[in-house]
Amino acid sequence: MNQMNEMPKARVQVAHPYLALMGLYLAGFTGMYSETALNIALPQLSAAFGVDSSLTQWMVVGYMLVIGLCMPFSSLLLKWASARKLTIFALGAFIVGSLISGFANDFAVALVGRCIQGVGTGIVLPLMFSMVMQVIPPHKLGAAMGITALVIMFAPAVGPTLAGIIMGALSWRWIFFSFVIVLAVGMVFAVKFEVNAFEVTRPHVDVLSVLLSCAGFGLVVFGAGSASSFGWLSVPVLASLIVGALCLVAYGRRQMGMSTPVINMDVFKVRGFRIGTLLMIVNFGITLSAMYILPQFYQNAMLVPVAVTGMLLLPGGIVNALVSMVAGRLYDKMGARMLSLAGFALSVVAAGMFLTVTPATPLAFVIAAHAVMMVGVPLAMSPVQTHGLAALPARLSTDGTTVQNTLQQVGGAICTAVATSLLMAGQGASGAADASLAFSNGSHWVFLLVFALAVVGLILSLRLSDPRKTVREVESSTAPQAA
Repeated sequence: MNQMNEMPKARVQVAHPYLALMGLYLAGFTGMYSETALNIALPQLSAAFGVDSSLTQWMVVGYMLVIGLCMPFSSLLLKWASARKLTIFALGAFIVGSLISGFANDFAVALVGRCIQGVGTGIVLPLMFSMVMQVIPPHKLGAAMGITALVIMFAPAVGPTLAGIIMGALSWRWIFFSFVIVLAVGMVFAVKFEVNAFEVTRPHVDVLSVLLSCAGFGLVVFGAGSASSFGWLSVPVLASLIVGALCLVAYGRRQMGMSTPVINMDVFKVRGFRIGTLLMIVNFGITLSAMYILPQFYQNAMLVPVAVTGMLLLPGGIVNALVSMVAGRLYDKMGARMLSLAGFALSVVAAGMFLTVTPATPLAFVIAAHAVMMVGVPLAMSPVQTHGLAALPARLSTDGTTVQNTLQQVGGAICTAVATSLLMAGQGASGAADASLAFSNGSHWVFLLVFALAVVGLILSLRLSDPRKTVREVESSTAPQAA
């Protein structure tokens, strides 16, 4: 009994911490589930709204763009509003956006609803991680973070499967309505059980930093997303990319000169964080690029019905969940280097398998390639993310989490946009009269992108080291300078 009493307590003690987290868990699951759920519905959305894939991609890219715009301000929002109010607002925004998209009869209206959904996810995801750190006792934190990681990794893996089943039984509109059902349950948990675990101090808001951040991330993603319509060398695309990059440089320089920056740029001085975060972005790009094209390949190249497509994606989703559950424990025993090398090596193998598929390839082979990739991606993801954060001193951990979450979403949006551009270019270059063969050729261009990302990840993994060996160096390089 005494030993139990001596256990360190949570920063904010609640009787049932998982009930306090359940609203955020359900919101986080829905946000990540919706990130890939629409991939399987893109052909149907194109037909329903009479637009081509260069526009329908914005249902995915636009959503991730808004998430990336909102995430950098998550810690600031927590200083201006209580956690419960923020969660309720985020859930409400996601519900409203889902209803707008679900009832839309015009593509522009559906896209507006989709962007509103992104506001909800952009607030909820970092809040979920922050709340776990507050209400879970230190000796139970590993298990809690494992559950949180499972939510993040499992949801996008099973998104296309759940969406395929829903579309087979009902229609694409019910994908959005399914979000509303889960979020309504999450709203009940948030109202009844969530606690206000952070102090509301209402600090000064640097408006110029906010504008530079939104303009920088927004223009870079907009430029990449517009390339499939206008071409990479067109004036609108180049102007967006250049101006966006300049805004991000100005934003970074401004943060380094502020006494209380929105995000502390000292995180980028830490080598372990830089490499771990870059590997995480590359790995997420592999996931989103592959899961963007694979459901469409099944439907448009292999002519598989949408409901069957969802079931074909299920084995990979299950494998992803199982590996996600053990990757964190393996990191504690082996470190990040070996797991990252193994994970990216498996992704290289899987991408190589995808490069050989055609409309005549046996379904079992495509399923096997997907399963191999769904071993490799989670095997590397949690270890490289943890490696990056473990390399930071405690005072930079919150900034590190914000940077990782933001760059992951923005990087994912850019990779999806590049995949769309490659798909259309590959289809145009195929010269095949048969639509399924043309789509297959375009898919190969996207699978080549996946292969290249996996090779880059494999090479970068060789630079990983044990972050605990550089603690003193890190503390020295990032310590506040005396006046």
